[in-house]
Amino acid sequence: METVFWACFIGGALYAIVVILFDDIIGAALDSFVPDIPGLDAITLVGGITVFGGTGLLLDHYTDLGTGTVLLLSLLSAIVAGAAVFFLYVRPMRDSENSTGYSEQDMTGMLAEVLVPIPASGYGEVMLRMGPAGVTGRIAASLDGEPIEAGADVLVVEVRDGTLYVTKVDMDRFDGSKR
Repeated sequence: METVFWACFIGGALYAIVVILFDDIIGAALDSFVPDIPGLDAITLVGGITVFGGTGLLLDHYTDLGTGTVLLLSLLSAIVAGAAVFFLYVRPMRDSENSTGYSEQDMTGMLAEVLVPIPASGYGEVMLRMGPAGVTGRIAASLDGEPIEAGADVLVVEVRDGTLYVTKVDMDRFDGSKR
């Protein structure tokens, strides 16, 4: 039984070292072999196997417990450690993966303000609010071929080749006040 415990412990420790070096490749490969069960992913499973091996070695070497008791206690400690890894590390990390990224196509339909005047057949710049705390400036052209002055409110109608095609809107018509 000692061989099984050593194999689990060394295998888990080697996995940890390899993950540190090649996290994205190994994690994705192992996640494809682990069944899609909530709470069971590669890091939780391998962490539990490592704890199973380490606990088994310690209990086998330092106690006079029988093989069945050592196996049971090792399995219970592996389950507790796996659950702890999941609830204290994996789930909080998964829940915190909020992206502040956006694509240019996300800008279609958004309101913006003209920073640099947009001539009838040329380019200017607009400012858009992206997310709760971000703003971005983008190159813009008039969709209607009409010049648009700085400070005007515009609507992004289309995005082509990195350019926002906008049309002027009158915000006073919508809410009775200027932004």
